[in-house]
Amino acid sequence: MTFSIVAKCVDTGQFGLAISSSSPAVAARCAFAKAGVGAVATQNVTNPALGPMVLQHLESGSSASNAVTTSISSEPFPSYRQLLAVDRNGNTCIHSGENSLGIWTETQGLYCAAGGNLLANLDVPQAMVEGFENTKGTLGDRLVAAMQSGLAAGGEAGPLHSAGLLVVDTQDWPYAELRCDWTEDCPITMIAQAWKIYKPQAKDYVMRALNPTDAPSYGVPGDE
Repeated sequence: MTFSIVAKCVDTGQFGLAISSSSPAVAARCAFAKAGVGAVATQNVTNPALGPMVLQHLESGSSASNAVTTSISSEPFPSYRQLLAVDRNGNTCIHSGENSLGIWTETQGLYCAAGGNLLANLDVPQAMVEGFENTKGTLGDRLVAAMQSGLAAGGEAGPLHSAGLLVVDTQDWPYAELRCDWTEDCPITMIAQAWKIYKPQAKDYVMRALNPTDAPSYGVPGDE
């Protein structure tokens, strides 16, 4: 049903995650991140409340392990939940309940963690971590590469229909939040294309928020 990766960029301090699913609008329910705090993916039989809950514990100073453990301990149906988190130090933790769907597994890497359920095979999360670790570039670049690697390794057992990429930097709002909520084509390809377009403009959108007088024009008709 879903596979995802959470990660920290040690060069910039950015946090982010990427996720894809056969279900519609997966990123709307499952993707959470906060600048200077961490990133969380909540999936499988999803309880979206776990995302903000883990982030609250992380912001209070808990490690990824403690934040996930504490949040799961208050969850009435922990065996149905799959939860991935990365904290401000780049440490990661994953909870995969025994009622995770189909073929499910998880892998932790350097400043990243990947997991999934209803997978085509057990190799997918490892391929995602390797794709992230072996790719140079921005955090967004590496997250997209991880998803492409997971897809190439088999991805989900069934067809994918939605995907998302979320990156936070230093502001209270996302540096990038790109979503494909439904498509009959490949949503990971669509997110990769969207990131290719958005990436060179991302800093300009931050500047327009912080200081419009120094921001470049939009480069569209009427604003040359």
